[in-house]
Amino acid sequence: MILTRDAILAEIDAGRVVVDPLAPDQIGPASIDLHLDDEIRILDGGPAVIDVNDDADYLAVSRTERMTGPYELAPGQTIHGITRERLTLPGDISGWLEGRSRFARLGLMIHVTAGFVSPGVNNRQVLEISNLAGRPLAIHAGTRLCQIVLQRCEGSAIYQGRFARQERP
Repeated sequence: MILTRDAILAEIDAGRVVVDPLAPDQIGPASIDLHLDDEIRILDGGPAVIDVNDDADYLAVSRTERMTGPYELAPGQTIHGITRERLTLPGDISGWLEGRSRFARLGLMIHVTAGFVSPGVNNRQVLEISNLAGRPLAIHAGTRLCQIVLQRCEGSAIYQGRFARQERP
């Protein structure tokens, strides 16, 4: 079941859900807004054709960059961003990263296919950001670019996979 504002606040007050930093106005009716931080990963370089297999590594075909101003995201381009906020969830709560409709209506997609946030995470969330518009979009660090929708899980699990401790896009 999806957690509403009252349930989210109760989980935060109990210390089970931690969003750091968090301002009260980030919590909506059934989600928490998250900000884009100032470090991005740009997909460029590497081979002309990338083999998509179990050994594929996005690090081999990308580089990180700090945004000192707006980043102009070209039509069709995908970059990785990361949330300013660190998210800590207990083993019985997971979440879904979703773009905000105000930006989707401009052609900005916030997660390509990896919107699921596993129970038990304690990290910042990487955002696969794509421009579906027919023109460049200038994205800005500090913008509330996405939201997380939290849900209760049947049972409990702790994510300990490859990205369990991610701190960079």
